[in-house]
Amino acid sequence: MVAVLPLILLVGAVCWQCALAGHAAWLSAHAARAGARADAVGADVGAAARSALPAALERGLRVERLREGGVRVEVQVPLLLDRWRSPLSVGATSSLGRAER
Repeated sequence: MVAVLPLILLVGAVCWQCALAGHAAWLSAHAARAGARADAVGADVGAAARSALPAALERGLRVERLREGGVRVEVQVPLLLDRWRSPLSVGATSSLGRAER
């Protein structure tokens, strides 16, 4: 049991990190939808996307208004240990069907 315990902890840490990555992807899609809604009514896209995210994900946030219409939001995946900066990022694109004319 003592020999297997580090392996079990490692598998648990990897699973938790995968869950954090999935959650970041889900939240980036939500922020992209909020930005697209703001774009549709002429409001500030960056502020709308930022308001849809928790403060922990705002550190590596990139918001881009696409020329063909829509918004692209990219966030850094948080790590289990907050001491290191995450090299991974996830993003999502959303549009409400409004294109530039």
